[in-house]
Amino acid sequence: MGRFTRRMFEEDSREFSTDENYNIAYKKVKRIKGFYSHLKVYFIVNAIILISSFNRDYIGNSGFWNWHTFSTAIFWGIALIAHGATVFGTDLFFNDDWEQKKIQNYMEKEKANTNKWE
Repeated sequence: MGRFTRRMFEEDSREFSTDENYNIAYKKVKRIKGFYSHLKVYFIVNAIILISSFNRDYIGNSGFWNWHTFSTAIFWGIALIAHGATVFGTDLFFNDDWEQKKIQNYMEKEKANTNKWE
């Protein structure tokens, strides 16, 4: 069995584990890894576009601040934000864990305030 085929077989065998929690965590990690790969490619491609546009405009004096220079970064950035929202969820800042911590925090403050004057 070749190295590439063996690697594919090992990935498939890990993906179809009998532990359901493992499968959920594995898929989540794969989605996060995919998002970070997308982010890396976004920065590399847009850096190349900006550098080439700067070099072209420096030599040709056609102006660096044109729409075509930044349109790819803007539209791809919108798609990247959508990708991030699907991976990390829309409740990135105010998730259930945050709610529980805040409720616990307010309960502790209230308990401290009621016991303060007794």
